[in-house]
Amino acid sequence: MVESLDTNYARAGYHAQQRWGARPALLLVDFAQGYFDKTQPLYGGEGCQSALDNAIRLVPVARSAGIPVIFTEVLYKPGGGDGGAFFHKAGAALSCFEAGRDSQRLADGLTMDADDILISKQYPSAFFGTSLASTLHWLRVDTVLLAGVTTSGCVRASCVDSMSHGFITIVISDAVGDRAQGPHDANLYDMSAKYADLCTTDESIDWIEGLA
Repeated sequence: MVESLDTNYARAGYHAQQRWGARPALLLVDFAQGYFDKTQPLYGGEGCQSALDNAIRLVPVARSAGIPVIFTEVLYKPGGGDGGAFFHKAGAALSCFEAGRDSQRLADGLTMDADDILISKQYPSAFFGTSLASTLHWLRVDTVLLAGVTTSGCVRASCVDSMSHGFITIVISDAVGDRAQGPHDANLYDMSAKYADLCTTDESIDWIEGLA
């Protein structure tokens, strides 16, 4: 009999729950208008829209609790000259993030306050080649609440790097989204096994309000 994946992972001790910290930050990865515009190649459909809807709920709760709110954006020079190998591989889609395009801006429904932080990046991870880790350490953040798009792309890359930089990482499972349910579920499963805990938007709101 072939061993099930759940049995195999349980034997390995995967999906262990972490002890969450006391100084979280909310990290919102790449909620760009291009994922919500049906005319764009990056359009993510209902999976991305539901993630956006839940992120819109989360942001004011975090601000009210005094938790840092950090947005990321993908931003390239026109033509993608600063996009390197990533733009060379996926430039047909990534051109949505060229400076000046409407598809590059923050998605409708989300706004930045003066105290929020914006991290610009050219690669999948919010940490790679950016000041994010240094900023989080300076703010004495110990726990990263992760929302964004897409689950299988920049969210996963940011999750792995968040853990690698020493942060307890919590992926808000219904505030991340992808174009299809299969990649979304598979990557949530794998992130939960090895890198992060999962929680829902409602659970994260309850936890934030409990900290406050």
